[in-house]
Amino acid sequence: MISIQTIKRVKSLQQKKFREEEHCFVAETPKIVEEILNSNTYSVETVYGLKSWIDANWKRFARHTLEEVSPKELERISGLQTPNQVLAVVKKAETSIDIETIFSDTCLMLDDIRDPGNLGTILRISDWFGIKHVVCSNESVEYTNPKCIQASMGSFLRVSVHYGDLARFLLDKKTDIPIYGTFMEGENIYQTELNPKACIIIGNEAHGISKSLESLITKKIHIPSFSNEPKHAESLNVSIATAILCSELKRR
Repeated sequence: MISIQTIKRVKSLQQKKFREEEHCFVAETPKIVEEILNSNTYSVETVYGLKSWIDANWKRFARHTLEEVSPKELERISGLQTPNQVLAVVKKAETSIDIETIFSDTCLMLDDIRDPGNLGTILRISDWFGIKHVVCSNESVEYTNPKCIQASMGSFLRVSVHYGDLARFLLDKKTDIPIYGTFMEGENIYQTELNPKACIIIGNEAHGISKSLESLITKKIHIPSFSNEPKHAESLNVSIATAILCSELKRR
């Protein structure tokens, strides 16, 4: 049985304020928790699991602190609508930023992405297409948001996420790498020449790429619609657009 104090503390990590104070975040479901436990990237503070999960996994993860909880207790500390079998409290990793390493290959820059589900999905897309670095503006949602961790399906373990002033990153880089950004007036991505080794800037869900970054972009690109209907979708979800851009870039 876990204490009321522990329940309150774990539950509080659903909020950004307490994640920053504690330097910890929460991860749930067997797939994600087991990937974290098998990685060397993050230090796990405590794993709270149902008896069935503990019995099946304690030998593999005996070096970690495993604490058995009842279904009711797991429900109280979980952020999921339908709690799964296991939850882990994970310590945030300290990451260093080397600008030239980030720009040495294809990378993504996220300008004010606010939705944690979108960010998590973009990390999953980056993982799929072999993109190792994602740079987020300081205004973007934190990748340790539980909804982001969930949406990434463990990809945050394999993609380095950095935060900072995007304009400063671009101005400080020495690597000669093209900077692409999506705009309605941009060139058709299927008809223009693209360098597969590039930096792609992804804009805010509602407002697109900010004016401060627009002047730093070397080529404006656009994903055309193929609908023949006079009225069709006005735009693509930001994570879907990212997947299309990454696919087209890597295809080259």
